[in-house]
Amino acid sequence: MSAAPGWDVDALLDDPGVEVVVCAGSGGVGKTTTAAAIALRAAERGRRVAVLTVDPARRLAQALGTQDPEDDGGGLAPDDDGGLAPDEPRRVPGVDASRGGSLDALVLDARRTLDGLVDAALPPARAAQVKANPVYTSLATSFSGTQEYMAMERLGQLRAGRGTPTGWDLVVVDTPPSRSALDFLDAPARLASFLDGRFARLLMAPVRFAGSARSGTGLRAAGGRVVGALAGGVAAAMDRVIGGRLLRDVQALVEGLDEVFGGFRERAEATSAALRDARTAFVVVTAPETEPLAEAVFLVDRLRSADLSPAAVVVNRATSAAPGLDAAAARRAAASLRDGTAADRRAAQVLDLQVELLERVERESRLVAEGLGGSGTATALVPALEGDVADLDGLRAVGAALAGRAPRSGAPA
Repeated sequence: MSAAPGWDVDALLDDPGVEVVVCAGSGGVGKTTTAAAIALRAAERGRRVAVLTVDPARRLAQALGTQDPEDDGGGLAPDDDGGLAPDEPRRVPGVDASRGGSLDALVLDARRTLDGLVDAALPPARAAQVKANPVYTSLATSFSGTQEYMAMERLGQLRAGRGTPTGWDLVVVDTPPSRSALDFLDAPARLASFLDGRFARLLMAPVRFAGSARSGTGLRAAGGRVVGALAGGVAAAMDRVIGGRLLRDVQALVEGLDEVFGGFRERAEATSAALRDARTAFVVVTAPETEPLAEAVFLVDRLRSADLSPAAVVVNRATSAAPGLDAAAARRAAASLRDGTAADRRAAQVLDLQVELLERVERESRLVAEGLGGSGTATALVPALEGDVADLDGLRAVGAALAGRAPRSGAPA
């Protein structure tokens, strides 16, 4: 199967006005591989590309060869000096640079990115205090949404490198599974809502009113003390409910993060705005099965409700058969041979397998047509390849299939 008419992937990748490609979809449909293949194809067509994955499985590291082959646990390949590579862009070896392009890859480490924000925003002693806070550790490692917040920050950092001698002119983003795939778009609003919200203000009230009471005089100080006493009463009640130590940890963390995320909100909102204009293309990735296709339709609808029209839907791992074959004719031929000689019976078994293959192709085509036919979005069908895609040649084959062309080794088709 080849790319359906209506989506010219190479025109998209060759357009200098396209600065970001976001690949979104449910888990297990080849989304990470698609992102890597798009990034590689763009690089070998002359773009300076960075590919960022926020997929915690680290599959992109394997596909691009940045994972240590001796490490089955997702560790990154060693640097030349023998130390483990940080979550910084690493040049991918083996990319055809004859057109002037390049490819760098990185796997998001939300904790390292958050630590970097804290270090940049606070004096060393204060930063160390925040990072030692037990609530901070939970926030950085397991709090819902932290990964999306940090993905937005990392994407903003990559975009900030545009125009520099070593910068990129295209960033390809691999996202978490689809029901949270666009959460990073909403991260600035959710973060601002938390930091400016009633709960955060309530937690910080005793600290802020204590400061105003100490610095004021006369009625102002008295008023501050009265309001501070009321806030302190609320804090005392919360103390009894959740425990004084935890309350103090949360208060200290909210105070520190208010300083840290002040600049983050501005940067993230700028990045979010860029993702919502013509500089960004969204590619929805799915598979020819009922549930993934339903997820894809949900995601396409959500994108459109946010005024973000997807550039294409990529249907991965589609079953393919040689052109010109007909299931009904193969079924009739098999039936006529079934009671014949041993050779006839073997031929009938082969035809039965061919019928099964053709029926699968028909079933998948029907599912795709029913699920996506009314979406009005270009659809690219990528055939299932032999084995897992684990090297650049495999990624080139996927890229060629996206473009509707026969795969070629070494250069883009």
